[in-house]
Amino acid sequence: MPAHPVRGSMVVRRRHAAVVAAVMSCSTVLTAQGPVEADGASIPSVPAPQLEWRPCVPGSPFDCATARVPLDHAASGGRSVDLAVVRRKATGPGKRVGTLFFNPGGPGGPGTVQMPQNYAFFPREVRERFDIVSWDPRGIGNSTAVNCFTSPREAADWNASKAVGFPVGEKEQKAFTAAYADLVRRCEKKDPELLRHVSTADTARDLDLLRRSVGEPQLNYYGISYGTILGATYANLFPGKVRAMTLDSNIGPRAWTNDASDDARLTTFLRVGSDRSAAATLDRFLDLCGSTTTARCAFSAGTPRATRDKFDRLTERLRKEPVDTWTYARTVADAVNSLYLVSGWADLAGRLQELWRGRAPEPAAFPPPPPVPDPDPYLGEEQAAAVLCGDSPDPRDPGVYPLLEEAAAARAGDAGRFWTWATAGCTGWPASPDRYTGPWDERTANPVLVVGTTYDPSTAYPNSRAMAEELADARLLTNEGYGHTALLNPSTCVQDHESRYFVDGVLPPAGTTCRQDTPPFTAPKPSGGVAAGGGALAVGRS
Repeated sequence: MPAHPVRGSMVVRRRHAAVVAAVMSCSTVLTAQGPVEADGASIPSVPAPQLEWRPCVPGSPFDCATARVPLDHAASGGRSVDLAVVRRKATGPGKRVGTLFFNPGGPGGPGTVQMPQNYAFFPREVRERFDIVSWDPRGIGNSTAVNCFTSPREAADWNASKAVGFPVGEKEQKAFTAAYADLVRRCEKKDPELLRHVSTADTARDLDLLRRSVGEPQLNYYGISYGTILGATYANLFPGKVRAMTLDSNIGPRAWTNDASDDARLTTFLRVGSDRSAAATLDRFLDLCGSTTTARCAFSAGTPRATRDKFDRLTERLRKEPVDTWTYARTVADAVNSLYLVSGWADLAGRLQELWRGRAPEPAAFPPPPPVPDPDPYLGEEQAAAVLCGDSPDPRDPGVYPLLEEAAAARAGDAGRFWTWATAGCTGWPASPDRYTGPWDERTANPVLVVGTTYDPSTAYPNSRAMAEELADARLLTNEGYGHTALLNPSTCVQDHESRYFVDGVLPPAGTTCRQDTPPFTAPKPSGGVAAGGGALAVGRS
């Protein structure tokens, strides 16, 4: 299943309108059903977990803790699960505002790894005024995790039984389908109880417990990619508890839940429009590459048209004769995933040029590990699948995928093939008993800031418009640029608006548009520590 650099689970790791209202009263009233908050929400009977913070490793600026929460929030006396939590305290010198919770996307992004890796990307004033906290959601990474194999060797053998990227041809398609059917059987056998309780709604309830654990009367939240659906779910389950919430690179709520009747037979990513958005972004990559010199873009053929033709000839050649392990599908998957970070576009061009010359590219360098106890937890594909497939409906018949692939390829070329097969693992996956399907328009205590990038290879820009429209009170900030999330492809303009919003509650004026700081092929290589946060839907990858 495809999607994005640094993957948690299905993604291979690689690297002003008004002031927010005063904090809501915590007063309660009694009803026949028991105590409720003043805003009507039931007061949780589960005590907030105690967080015993200590340095993650000696000398680390990050603190770690473990939170124990109920596996089933409706049956708090039963089994519990552990959540791995990480914090970077506010750096000053301004007065501390509170705690900001961050989810890096995925699903399957391990926050205990990706927040430390990407900490420097948060706006400076946000780092100074907030403790920034993240966590590995239930089922993921260093928390109580979904793991359907008995050993790393068994997991590696399973992974080797299917094509890299996506299957090409009937033989690979059958093997691909068989591999994911086998994965479902293994997962249902290993820990079926855990599989039933890793929904986005479960994680939203965990997030509310974590909010209470750090003593915040209302939530400050920054979610990117899949983290936008988590944020929207929280906002509608706990509308009175939203102080400030930024949702960056959004998934349209109705596309996620499959309420859009015109697209009822499509996969999640085709409903989200990832195929067309990736195709448009890839086209811009080739145009911009062809408009500059080979010193800036090694794959340039001198003009945009010649560079696009060169890419088409390369993929056709790889269909017939791979270069070492670089098949057509692996190359397409690498290209789509590498569009997430504009700072990596020059490296992608270098790999494509090496393949053009008939040489296997050197493997990409991993960023240095962050100073946390386990910077490389197990992130098998089943972790993202458990959330994605349980939450977001996909075709149950594997026989429809070849037909969907051809339709997607007709509208989005190679990217359509890549994104079609991204949910092939969902064909036999049971739906979560607690998946949240709406409503999405509960009135939150304070407005939500929605950020969307125009050329996003994963979460198409119209999803951000849809998120802003479907939430009861939200403001859309448009980022004209490239890549997945404005957080990891920085815009000083976006950061300034986010800082004013988080600190003072001031939204950007309606219709505000920002631009990216550094256009493609002018960005210096990252100095280290860059890891793309769970992109919309962390799935599959080369």
